[in-house]
Amino acid sequence: MTLPPHLARIVEAEIPRFSDTEIARRRAAIEVLLAEAECDQLIFCGAARFGSAVQWITQWPVTAEAVGVFTPGERDALFVQYVNHASQARIVADKADVEWGGESSIAAAVKVLEKRGSRGGRIGSIGPLTADQYGQLAARFAKITNLTRGYVQLRQVKSAEEINWLRIGAHFSDRGMMALRDGLEPGLNERELGDLIERAYVSKGATNVIHYIGTTPMNASDLGVPRQFPTTRRLQKGDAVVAEISAAFWDHPGQVLRSFALGEPSKLYRDLHAAADAAFDAVAQVLKAGATPRQVIEASDVIEDAGFTIIDDLLHGYGGGYLPPILGCKSRPSGPIPQEAFRAGQTVVIQPNVTTRDGMAGVQTGEMILITETGIERLHTVPRGFHLI
Repeated sequence: MTLPPHLARIVEAEIPRFSDTEIARRRAAIEVLLAEAECDQLIFCGAARFGSAVQWITQWPVTAEAVGVFTPGERDALFVQYVNHASQARIVADKADVEWGGESSIAAAVKVLEKRGSRGGRIGSIGPLTADQYGQLAARFAKITNLTRGYVQLRQVKSAEEINWLRIGAHFSDRGMMALRDGLEPGLNERELGDLIERAYVSKGATNVIHYIGTTPMNASDLGVPRQFPTTRRLQKGDAVVAEISAAFWDHPGQVLRSFALGEPSKLYRDLHAAADAAFDAVAQVLKAGATPRQVIEASDVIEDAGFTIIDDLLHGYGGGYLPPILGCKSRPSGPIPQEAFRAGQTVVIQPNVTTRDGMAGVQTGEMILITETGIERLHTVPRGFHLI
């Protein structure tokens, strides 16, 4: 598997960066959010590799903790934990003033907010503020407005540059799934399967997001969905293997889901996967700009028609977080059905995890796709279907 030249050049860069035009687009969008909320400045944060706004605004992927200050017309201030993370953060976030946060990154950020001034103390926030962080902000500023919902709406629709980076994440995720497919053999345990997967992309420039794997005998299945933590169970002939893999390129992931059979699949597993394939095709058929979440759920009726249900979500937004809409099916809903229609430029994962009603047997299939004005575009290249090993 090779990347086309324009994507390979991004991967090969010592520090991959988005263009100045792309960064200006993002900053303009944040300024609109601030103005609409009547806020003067923004505090944005992340911790433990969670909080995509930090990377989106400054290009620094969050490590232990990062707290930033966005003030229209000024350079961002970014405070990171720990002290040994600050040196690389200065290189990556080269358009921000980056410092170690010292004893408290939020306290350091509050000082910057105070120095820059605020008309009436109106501060917006994006990201996972802790109770302590919120308390320090609220003690100094009159109004703290959570802008995370507006930020999530911005992240749902991707720019052309963002789609390119997500194509790279999809490519690396595919490498992991193909390594799993090609390395499956009786005797390996689930930990060793994870090793096969990561070896396929880490050396190429990707980082692991998830590789959830489940193995079970098809004639006595006890597994409906991949495990988040691997066991020491060893593969045997007659097993089903289900997997969900996401590898990322600088916080831009793909997501691909597949099922494998070591030997001839049982009738139950053939029926499960036939229903999963039918559900994927039905959902893909209706997805385009202007389609509604309700139409997607109705398209998935083929699952119940076959006598099955799902455990995992049927569809979710992806790229910049686990994004709306998050949809279930009629027999396993995910709450109220969202009303907002799909838009061109959204990236979503179609992932019908079709299972028996008791949840004791199930398959995975699906992948991240791009929604266009007229339909969908595949971002992954791993062949679909129930793979026989």
